Amino acid sequence: MLKVGIIGMGFMGQMHFRCWQAVPGVQVAAICDIDPAKLTAQSGTAGNISGTEGALDFSSVERFTDAGVMLEKMQLDAVSITLPTYLHAGYTVAALEAGVNVLCEKPMALDPDECGRMALAAWESGKKLQIGHCIRFWPVYAHARKLINGGAYGRVLAATFQRLSATPTWSWQNWLMDGSKSGGAIMDMHIHDADFIQYVFGLPEGVYARAVRGPSGEFDHVVTSYLYGDGKVVTAEGGWAMAPGFGFQMSFHIALEQATLVYDSSRGPDLKVCPKDGEAFAAAVEPGDGYSEEIRHFAGLLQGRPVPAVITPEESAASVRLVLAEKLSAENGQVVYL
Repeated sequence: MLKVGIIGMGFMGQMHFRCWQAVPGVQVAAICDIDPAKLTAQSGTAGNISGTEGALDFSSVERFTDAGVMLEKMQLDAVSITLPTYLHAGYTVAALEAGVNVLCEKPMALDPDECGRMALAAWESGKKLQIGHCIRFWPVYAHARKLINGGAYGRVLAATFQRLSATPTWSWQNWLMDGSKSGGAIMDMHIHDADFIQYVFGLPEGVYARAVRGPSGEFDHVVTSYLYGDGKVVTAEGGWAMAPGFGFQMSFHIALEQATLVYDSSRGPDLKVCPKDGEAFAAAVEPGDGYSEEIRHFAGLLQGRPVPAVITPEESAASVRLVLAEKLSAENGQVVYL
């Protein structure tokens, strides 16, 4: 039985609690938050993704307001670190040095040096470190990658990704609206698609980005072109500058030689395949969501089950560097080569 703890019981901590509870062979043994009110029964939704209906029962779980005390007392196998980004590195390193495997929310950290500290701590401790880039695991996105890699529809000609949201004013102490803590929408939200682009196509040769600063003081809406030597056109747009009534939308259009792949969360869960010859159809995508799948994957690693290679700390660090290159391009108005 894997004994798991969660550090940070906001929206994402509650999501991890639900997902861990659904994995066979796992016990959520402890939770931690500096705000004691977060350690009482929780319900409701926040953030961009619903699916947290129903109250959470913490009555059988040890509760702490000090993560160090929790790590020392509980002899955990793993922790989810679901804290604001600026706290990721310190808590991750502390947990790894305590001999505990870590699933840390994305982005990995705010700068490459912190990413390096985290990766080094994992290597020195011999423990697993996985960063929660849930889009790599999101069934619609994972299936699109499978279709691309399968080659039945030919090579990719062009791909466009969008991730747009109303301004997130719901975070703890409004940390998302402090760019020094969140990195702004370009780092907190747009990195989902930047990371997926790296996952599908590899790192680009360069990036050209246009962006505007928003309420966080950082770039809160960005449009980036990713430059590849084979001539395919890849772009991603992301931001949280939309009006409150907009809500949230993630989508993509991928044009291959023999088909177009289309997904739009505002229109439903289907991945639409539009072949060059024949009628469009909905692909047979596995049910579920990226949060559940990434946690099942991490649990499988720790339980010694054969699981596919999906993400490494080095790839997560590369996505941070990629977004920082986009930020530099937006600042100087020029292509930045990686």
